Amino acid sequence: MPSENLVRRLGATINAEHHEIKPAVEGFFLFFCLFCGYFMLRPIRESMGITAGVENLQWLFTATFIVMLVAVPLFAWLSSRVPRLHFVDWVYGFFCCNLLIFAGLFQFDSDSVWLARVFYVWISVYNLFVVSVAWSLMADVFDGQQAKRLFAFIAAGASVGGLVGPALSSMLVGAVGPAGLVLLAAVLLGVALTLKTPLMRWREINGAGRPGAVKPESSHRPVAGNPFSGLTRVILSPYLLAIAGFVVLLAAVTTFLYFEQARLVAERFPDRESQIKVFGIIDVIVQAGALLSQLFITGRIAKNMGVRMLLAIVPILVCIGFVCLALAPSFALLAALMIVRRIGEYAFVRPGREMLFAPLDAESKYKAKNFIDTVVYRGGDALSGWLKSGLDMLGHGAVPVALAGALCALVWGALGWYLGRQADELSRRTELRRREGAKMAVVI
Repeated sequence: MPSENLVRRLGATINAEHHEIKPAVEGFFLFFCLFCGYFMLRPIRESMGITAGVENLQWLFTATFIVMLVAVPLFAWLSSRVPRLHFVDWVYGFFCCNLLIFAGLFQFDSDSVWLARVFYVWISVYNLFVVSVAWSLMADVFDGQQAKRLFAFIAAGASVGGLVGPALSSMLVGAVGPAGLVLLAAVLLGVALTLKTPLMRWREINGAGRPGAVKPESSHRPVAGNPFSGLTRVILSPYLLAIAGFVVLLAAVTTFLYFEQARLVAERFPDRESQIKVFGIIDVIVQAGALLSQLFITGRIAKNMGVRMLLAIVPILVCIGFVCLALAPSFALLAALMIVRRIGEYAFVRPGREMLFAPLDAESKYKAKNFIDTVVYRGGDALSGWLKSGLDMLGHGAVPVALAGALCALVWGALGWYLGRQADELSRRTELRRREGAKMAVVI
């Protein structure tokens, strides 16, 4: 049977057992829809950040952080009252409505500076929330061992979406404008939402909620805790606190490179349409490299060398790149370092970071994880944005920034190695308990 051979080969390629192939493919397409929509919007965001003034980027980062401080308790309050089975419906439905409103505003007045600023802040919030919720869903559906094998392939859906999205943005922006791209992103978010239901159904049969799983938690109940339990969870857990530190250092390295990229693009490409096309082309290059890595490298590294290698290898490369940039600063080297950092984040760091949550309970997967992915991440953005501005005021060019980035990357790598070892051990213990429980059930 050709179809059976094809399924068997697909399972071998993505390290999935036969019953895991369907949910893995559904997860792949869920992330494809999310990232295709987001990466159509990302070039618009970057262009609007320039419209609002490159010199004002640190203010936009600070505004995003403040919005996060307000939004996260509301998010946590919702998760305490809505069953996990329907939580994604509420969050994605809300953001779909937001996208429709922005589509109408862009159609009415696409040149407004204040609309550009509001959209820049909103899309920075939107991106973190929809992606964080999607990964919370995946960590809820798959257990620790399944996550190690399948998250690389699921993350590849994000990379394929990241390839298609900017390509569509570059091709369609002249015909439909920003309003049309935002409307199409809303449709894709709606499609992603439809894929949640079969994933949660599979969870109860063969996933993290299956009979025999270690402490399965019902998806028909809300997540325990109060609107601020994500914060308290992080503060009281050395493991979660270390993840928060890892995310802050990731944000710092990203921000240093991002500000330099924005400044150089603003100097070389003055009009919005050309800026959107340039950012789209950069995204295509990054996502192509990330996709190849996710399909052929990431899963095998996680399976054979553990999560620690996924989390440490990129910071080491970035540290070396920053040192080279300090010794011989150039635009070509900065562009290469930016591409390496982004490919490494999508292909290795992000899947590895999500694997850290797979062995944890639902409150950690949804509330603590969301707090780290949003408030902590954007707080790191804002702090490093002001630090970058301070270093620029010293007037020594890229050298102080490169040295600060190298130091951040070095600590980032050490923390990633520590966290990866902890996650590997947690996952191993959970699997042992599951197997012992299954043996006892057989004996009884």
